[in-house]
Amino acid sequence: MAKPYATEISKLRETFSWANAVDLVPLRQAVRTAGLSPLRAIGSGGSLTAAHALAGLHQRWTGRVAAVATPLDAVAEPLEEGVATWLLSAGGGNVDILAAFKALVAREPRQLGVLCGRSDSALADLGRDHAFVDLLLYEPPAGKDGFLATNSLLAFTALLTRAYALEFAPNARAWEQAVAEVEPLLIDGAEPISAWARDTSPLWERPTTLILHGSTTRIGAVDLESKFTEAALGNLHLADYRNFAHGRHHWLAKRGEHTAIIAFLSDEDRALAERTLALIPQDIPQARLELPGSPAAASIASLIAALRITGWAGVARGIDPGRPGVPEFGRKLYNLPLPKPPSSRTRKVSDRAAVAITRKAGLTPERLEERGQLDRWRAALTTFEGRLRDAAFAGVVLDYDGTIVDARHRFFRPRPDIAAELGRLAESGAQIAIATGRGASVRRDLQASLPQELWPRILIGYYNGAEIAALDDSAAPDGGDIVCDTLAALAVALRAQPELADAADQTDRRYQITLEAKRAMPENRLWDLAHQVVLMTDHQDARITRSSHSIDIVAAGVSKLNVLERVRVVVGAAPLLTIGDRGRWPGNDYELLREPYALSVDEISVDPTTCWNLAVRGQRGVAATLDYLRALRPDGGCLRFDPAAFR
Repeated sequence: MAKPYATEISKLRETFSWANAVDLVPLRQAVRTAGLSPLRAIGSGGSLTAAHALAGLHQRWTGRVAAVATPLDAVAEPLEEGVATWLLSAGGGNVDILAAFKALVAREPRQLGVLCGRSDSALADLGRDHAFVDLLLYEPPAGKDGFLATNSLLAFTALLTRAYALEFAPNARAWEQAVAEVEPLLIDGAEPISAWARDTSPLWERPTTLILHGSTTRIGAVDLESKFTEAALGNLHLADYRNFAHGRHHWLAKRGEHTAIIAFLSDEDRALAERTLALIPQDIPQARLELPGSPAAASIASLIAALRITGWAGVARGIDPGRPGVPEFGRKLYNLPLPKPPSSRTRKVSDRAAVAITRKAGLTPERLEERGQLDRWRAALTTFEGRLRDAAFAGVVLDYDGTIVDARHRFFRPRPDIAAELGRLAESGAQIAIATGRGASVRRDLQASLPQELWPRILIGYYNGAEIAALDDSAAPDGGDIVCDTLAALAVALRAQPELADAADQTDRRYQITLEAKRAMPENRLWDLAHQVVLMTDHQDARITRSSHSIDIVAAGVSKLNVLERVRVVVGAAPLLTIGDRGRWPGNDYELLREPYALSVDEISVDPTTCWNLAVRGQRGVAATLDYLRALRPDGGCLRFDPAAFR
């Protein structure tokens, strides 16, 4: 049911206060991940403005390229794996955003974020079906918007600005400063608002409005174009101050008598704006809206200005923007489906094989067929699956973070369904072993998740195989912070490296040094810094690996393969299945997943003989682990794996 626009505007202050107070931990974590790569923000209607806000914040705060797309663009134009992909939707129910999600999740981008304003929506349900998705549910107190996006749009923009400022701003008080600058604009009748209303009032006699803006106030201009079009409030053009000079000024030369100008002036572009506006013929009316403050404040202020201007224009032109009326053809247009992404054009492989081959080869079957390479990869997959099917496994050795627990929630216990499968396999008599870069926290979480009678049957390789003990050994591991002699000088050198000291936390254990970034930092940068110190201190016998959240440096002889060797002491030469998430060098599962019977739940090596990811399309991490474990069936004291069991 559409709402009067004035009613929605009256709730802006409440919405902003909520966005300033709500728990931001999940959003900050997702923004931190997004900050490591380029980003594409996807939305429709009012959420397209929120997508513009996200892209602008990403570029301003991280220095990385960001682009905006509609769902149609996103489905039609696939991007390479390294781009963070975010979907924004207030209601989470429109056909376009749902179709885009289905297409994108099948492509398995490195990050797929969903910012949605309704937890009971179809989009939220889809996100829950794919555990690797960053599902960010924030429901504004104002409830569902009317015809135009209002409170949801302010909420999303404020939440994203707050998250980026708290994660990336060099000044810890940047967000607090922005809040102080924005709050006066949310008080009805306050002088800034009264001045805006007074200055824009004469403009509505002219049918066309030109919005001039700078880089920090672009969001307000974009939103005005959207709202004037969607509510049929009038013709509206927009241009930044310099693009206006490239031909767009000619509109005023020919149709100036029908046009009025609204100019957004922020501290960043005031000088340019004033010089530009001084050159415009004086018979064309102008309203100059002052949006002072930091760039973050000016951006949000421009959106608030757009929301208020929409209401004033509606009153002047006899249209309630919240209830403009929707024609029947418009409803039919709204519900038209997006074109489906093209399916595989080759019949040489099944869909499940196409997914596995695409992950392994880095190219689709169509591209491989064009190059004459498809048959080779298909044969490699068939051979690998045949070996898995024929093997009688004496046990399973698994990585922990990113495999048994989601790396984003690595300090929580394993999910009940994962724990149940581990327990089932242990009860069957198979040997279960965990190879982790962590210490006692893994033991405590597994002990809390599994029946005590199973503890003696499960081995834990702590600190990447430096110490191995049964799960019932509560004295393990050695958590002391005195490193062994072979790593002692390296530990000192790492702490002395200026950038590492500033950007990373260092944890020393007897045979392992762990570096974890304090803030958003590309894995390659942390790796390069650590590797440089290792080389410069002539510790080339030390090994460096990467996990989903850290860099681990271990002494010579420390390896997750030690865990396999300990298991083989018990089971002999019988095959062992290994499962991990970082099979690509220099991932910390690289050695573990070089074994002949190795499955990855995420990153894979280039070796066609092993380390395949057989997870169903659109799944990775813990969800893939669960499928693998469920595909294992006890058979006469061993385990059999059926690659087709979870298709």
